[in-house]
Amino acid sequence: MKKYSTVIKFTFLTVVIVFLYGFAAHRNSKKTNEEVTVIFENGENLFVSYETVNKLLIQNLEAYDNQSKENINLNNLEGFLKRNKMIENAEIFLTLSGELGAIITQRTPVLRVTNETETYYYDKLGAKMPLSNNYSARVPITADTISGKEGYDLITLSNTIRNDDFLKKQIIGIDQIEGEKKDQFELKTRVGDQKIIFGDLSRMDEKIAKLKVFYQRIMLDSTITDYKTINLKFYNQIVCEK
Repeated sequence: MKKYSTVIKFTFLTVVIVFLYGFAAHRNSKKTNEEVTVIFENGENLFVSYETVNKLLIQNLEAYDNQSKENINLNNLEGFLKRNKMIENAEIFLTLSGELGAIITQRTPVLRVTNETETYYYDKLGAKMPLSNNYSARVPITADTISGKEGYDLITLSNTIRNDDFLKKQIIGIDQIEGEKKDQFELKTRVGDQKIIFGDLSRMDEKIAKLKVFYQRIMLDSTITDYKTINLKFYNQIVCEK
């Protein structure tokens, strides 16, 4: 008798679980696509706002009116968001409660191009990125266009500057050196107004280390404004012009 009682309890519990699961699934399927939970993966939503992402998704979801959320093609929604030039990546998901969510990775600008005809950013991956009405990034400025290996080197150097606290504060411009190969660069500084002749990207870590040591020394005796150029191209030495 006890054995039958256990079987009956187990069967009843199974039926209850199935019923609750079915009820929850039915309720979630009836939810409308009125709002989306938006999460910005890489910090603050500087270049694209929550309202913008939500509006883009809601507009795209109009094609799914009167349909359950299980029928929504999440890949299509992700592709739609990725076409926005401020968005590097987008992941769309459904929560256990049936709510639609989006994880947004914004593009990260590392260089600003300003010339006679247009102004725009390049992001850390080397993709062209428009300016934002919401936020202006403090990144080095160049008048040069990006193409080929020299363009790749320019993005590599920009990323190096962005990832170094000292360089990020001190370097405000990158230009190709006139009259030389396009892989030869010079840097413009925020303090002291010197030109740093960086050359190509060979021995890049060594050049940066020398530059930091040099600035530490001249900052101590306040002679930084005496220097016009700082040349890092020579092996194991810095050549300066006053």
